[in-house]
Amino acid sequence: MSDHSEQPNEPRRRFLGIAASVAVAPGLMLFSMAGAKPDAQAVSSKNRWGMLVDTTKCADGCQACVEACHEENGISSRGRPRTDPQWIRAVTLRDRETGRETHLPLMCQHCEHPPCVDVCPTGASFRRADGIVLVDRHICIGCRYCMMACPYKARSFVHENLHDQVPHNPRGKGCVESCTFCVHRVDEGNLTPACVEACEKDGHKALVFGDLKDPNSELHKLLTEIGARHLRQDLGLNTGVRYHGV
Repeated sequence: MSDHSEQPNEPRRRFLGIAASVAVAPGLMLFSMAGAKPDAQAVSSKNRWGMLVDTTKCADGCQACVEACHEENGISSRGRPRTDPQWIRAVTLRDRETGRETHLPLMCQHCEHPPCVDVCPTGASFRRADGIVLVDRHICIGCRYCMMACPYKARSFVHENLHDQVPHNPRGKGCVESCTFCVHRVDEGNLTPACVEACEKDGHKALVFGDLKDPNSELHKLLTEIGARHLRQDLGLNTGVRYHGV
């Protein structure tokens, strides 16, 4: 018999070599598919895109960044905060001892070590070489493990059919989504996300986007000059979004 002949159980062995199953609960199996990771992106690790949020310049009640994000990415609100997609949301932090309030926008923090990527069973959640964390909707199965893993509650699930979408951001029912740093702009060479543009137009200039690795960038210079911190710094995620004044 030829050495290359296939035994009856060989196809099954090959399949098991591709898909490794792990029981995570009675009756529930989690599959990790080899090759399910998105194709390599045409980006470089020479850059790491990030953002500075200067909370001392954030105005109480301002929704400019939220509205701009929704318009740019074709996100419509139905007035249901619990189920409406929110890529960025305005929140208020209150110091229990002093009563001091801090207003800031909260979005995907584009972590260097993103928990959402660690728990994704299909590779739909991934981090590009330039630090932008994204969701590949073609292989997202809507399990929402990433939503549970995110300590910032920065991801949303699309519950309903969508209409009037924008060409650069096709969305789909049953998928998870979050802030992309307006990656379509970044990849075209426009390094001003919609939220940053709106904040500047509104006169606040509380948001600055740029390359964390470029010592000559405005972002890098401001981080050196005024300082900033990561939210939940204790988790050691090395977030791409930094906050000043919290």
